[in-house]
Amino acid sequence: MTPQTRDRLIEWAEKYNDPVWFGSDPIAFPRKFLADGAGLQDIEVAAVFAAHFAWGRRAMIVRDCERFFDFMEWRPYDYVMSGEWRDDPTSVHRTVKWSDTAEICRRLRDWYSSSDSLESLGTEGLREKIFGKKPDPRAPNKKINMMRRWLVRNDGKVDLGVWKHSSPAGLIIPLDVHVYGQAVALGLTSRRQKDLTTATEITDAFRDIFPGDPAKGDFALFGYGIDNA
Repeated sequence: MTPQTRDRLIEWAEKYNDPVWFGSDPIAFPRKFLADGAGLQDIEVAAVFAAHFAWGRRAMIVRDCERFFDFMEWRPYDYVMSGEWRDDPTSVHRTVKWSDTAEICRRLRDWYSSSDSLESLGTEGLREKIFGKKPDPRAPNKKINMMRRWLVRNDGKVDLGVWKHSSPAGLIIPLDVHVYGQAVALGLTSRRQKDLTTATEITDAFRDIFPGDPAKGDFALFGYGIDNA
């Protein structure tokens, strides 16, 4: 990495780690619950579903999240624990069906029946016990790593920092097609596979720039995408 690239990444991260860029973004939903003084469980459930819906155009994601939380009457934890979930094959967001959300609610209720937080699950636990996916050691787990960034990073800007027993140092960059393309363009990876190894390689590049807080690099990649659109 050239000194010029390093400087630009730092510049982008500082500029775009700002709530002004994220008013119409999935993170706005757990942020709203935090700002309203909601309990940790409401914030967590909002983060689970906002992250689960976070693919496609941002305007569509926000629209469908609003529709979903409207249906919950903006009491996500109460909705989950009620056991009365909409459960039909109609789409709520792209290929995500109401029946899919009911399954997630069922797993959330099972977990919350014996625990007051999702934090201890970690990435693999969230993948299996909440999102209902089989173990896959190569999976980049984009939505989970994004959700964990929201809930763990604690610099008081965009991310929420409500998980107090997890370190930002252990976070992995959320890897999707756009992030991968930006990372390749910047020379942060040359791997072809969009897998966990690639996500870790990109994260390690940022670990050198932002010691103890490599996921801050996510804002640098976001900035690169805007400045080079």
